[in-house]
Amino acid sequence: MPDRFEIVGRSSPQLDLRVDDLPPPTVRELHRQNPWWEGRSARPIPAFRRWPFAKLRERLLRPLAPVLVLRGPRQVGKTTLLEQLVGALLRDERIPPHRIFRVQFDELAWLAKLGDDPILRLVSWYERVVFRGDLNESAARGEPAFVFLDEVQNLDNWHTQIKALVDHTAGRVLVTGSSALRIARGRDSLAGRIQMIEMGPMRPAEIAALRGLGDLPSYQGANGYEAWRDEEFWRGLAAHGERYRALRDAAFALFAERGGYPLAHREGVAWEEIADQLVQTVVDRVIEHDLRLGERGRRRDPVLLREVFKLACRYTGQAPSVRKLTEDVQLVHAGNAGPQRVAHYLDFLHQSLLVTLVDPLEIQLRRMRAPKKICLTDHALRAAILREEVPLARPVEDPRLAELAGRIAEGIVGAYLGSMPGLVLAWRPERSGKPELDYVATVGDQRIPIEVKYQRRIDPVRDIAALRSFVEELGERALFGLLVTRSDGVIVDDPRIVAVPLPSFLLLS
Repeated sequence: MPDRFEIVGRSSPQLDLRVDDLPPPTVRELHRQNPWWEGRSARPIPAFRRWPFAKLRERLLRPLAPVLVLRGPRQVGKTTLLEQLVGALLRDERIPPHRIFRVQFDELAWLAKLGDDPILRLVSWYERVVFRGDLNESAARGEPAFVFLDEVQNLDNWHTQIKALVDHTAGRVLVTGSSALRIARGRDSLAGRIQMIEMGPMRPAEIAALRGLGDLPSYQGANGYEAWRDEEFWRGLAAHGERYRALRDAAFALFAERGGYPLAHREGVAWEEIADQLVQTVVDRVIEHDLRLGERGRRRDPVLLREVFKLACRYTGQAPSVRKLTEDVQLVHAGNAGPQRVAHYLDFLHQSLLVTLVDPLEIQLRRMRAPKKICLTDHALRAAILREEVPLARPVEDPRLAELAGRIAEGIVGAYLGSMPGLVLAWRPERSGKPELDYVATVGDQRIPIEVKYQRRIDPVRDIAALRSFVEELGERALFGLLVTRSDGVIVDDPRIVAVPLPSFLLLS
């Protein structure tokens, strides 16, 4: 980003620094967050752009809906993407600075005196004091304002305010959020007015680009799930991984060692420092900030939440019962830790996008109540908070570590698939003598069973028994199964089973 942005299309305005109807601290904060209004430089921004950048830019310039929402966990780069978009609009698209308005809602202290509808009040102030014109008339001339609202879910009624805004005011609105539930509520009330883009931690292809290893293309991109119904699609994915094997393995080794948070891939920084930073900026931020902003009237225990999260780390890739989790918590926590509260806190971690919970397959629910499978959003959080490193990319002789690696790999697959918008994902518990199945993806009326066997040797009979049983049980509804393995070259005699190594599987999209 250049030191200063030239205002295109009109001379640089002498901005009105009067309070108008906003408190002076708020006015000063808005000018600090929007330095381009006065021709000042913004903070330095990383050159590396995560995958949603191009799609967000396209949708801002050629929108499909009035509101664009970018949702993802804390520290995956949402704010950086927003700043990169501002820079691109100013520099590349030559948008005049007065047409860009950004507000960061992550810290609410300076917003405390703005009343019940801070978004509407802020936009009204922006229109009068900075834009100095009518937003609707400007949009009609093809000169819309761009409004960026970062971490907007921290406001209780953000969606009703944005609904009122876009129903009566033309413009391009981009909001970011790190709470699944609060953003989902907004999606419900903004039906027909919103386009949602999901962004999780980086996967190996992005890590390869960030670390300068080379171009490691994804196999599918954003082309929907219809092609998944064909087993040749999955054989093609395995071949795609083989084609880029050296680069794929180098990127996967970095992913296995450090996970997918961008801050974890700062070169020359020891893992101990990275781990401390992950705990402080990701885990502690959710526990100390997001929990405080939860449902009013409910007593909240941050110590209990931390213990529940530690258990989620230990049980990633597994489906422990709430009773088991409660018993484990009660061993270390002296407070009120009943099953209902533990279940509520586990759901809160899911809402905060630290954990993905995978439901049991619905056909199983008719017979018994099965627990949800726990999948960490990023396995580096486990290593950071438990201070226990489990090698994923290099072989280990210790059977305990090998078993842990298998569970973590199963959690990685669940979190990866669970982050894909619109994909129906479940797991099948053991029932009626039929073996447990790690995951079942549903595309249309077709089931795709998935078994993760992240181990050095594959038993050609035992390790595909669950997949074979499921395919034979459902017939036309499950034409084939996927076996996610540790390495290439796994040969399965049953032609209905497609083996895909985990490093290749993570190149899917």
